[in-house]
Amino acid sequence: MSTEQEFFRQVMGHFATGVTIVTTASNEGLSGLTVNAFASVSLDPPLVLICVDLKSHTLDYLRASGNFAVNFLTDRQEALSRCFATTSAERYEYFCHAPYHVAATGSPILDGILAFIDARIVAEYPGGDHAIFLGQVVAMGAEGMVYYMNPADKARSTLTDWADSLAIGNNSHAAHIGEEKIPLAYYRGQYRHLEGHYQRPSLAYDKVAE
Repeated sequence: MSTEQEFFRQVMGHFATGVTIVTTASNEGLSGLTVNAFASVSLDPPLVLICVDLKSHTLDYLRASGNFAVNFLTDRQEALSRCFATTSAERYEYFCHAPYHVAATGSPILDGILAFIDARIVAEYPGGDHAIFLGQVVAMGAEGMVYYMNPADKARSTLTDWADSLAIGNNSHAAHIGEEKIPLAYYRGQYRHLEGHYQRPSLAYDKVAE
């Protein structure tokens, strides 16, 4: 890696991010990778994007399946993030032994996560040494609830209880529903845990409060 590339990586590392695992399911099986290059793009329609290294094992799975799920990790899932970021049999053959369920697309929704987005790929763009995937959200969940999108008729979109909606049985995720969770963060090349004592609304909420 050149000095320029290494310094660029260091500079970008000063932008703190959350940590996600992007998962998908194709005819070849399950695949997932740790991603912090994830962002919301649009509210109407609801769109998100992910950036995937062109050398990633998961790239072909995404192109074959046409969908993906973005799993937002908690501070208890650092080991899972590390597994999906490595080149190993645990990841490629055993999906890091991660329990999961499904929502709308069939992409794995990992148990115990903070929240998730389930999306269908609507476009792929070149991004240097990465591929940029634009996904339209078809389901999303957080805080024990799941919202299923119906693009053809928004009035028929549904909000339902996570436990009733997803075939999760008596697993660890069900036990954590309703429990306050803290997101896993990444900053300057290291995993971080957020300080939970400082809380203040954003400017947008301040304006509403006025």
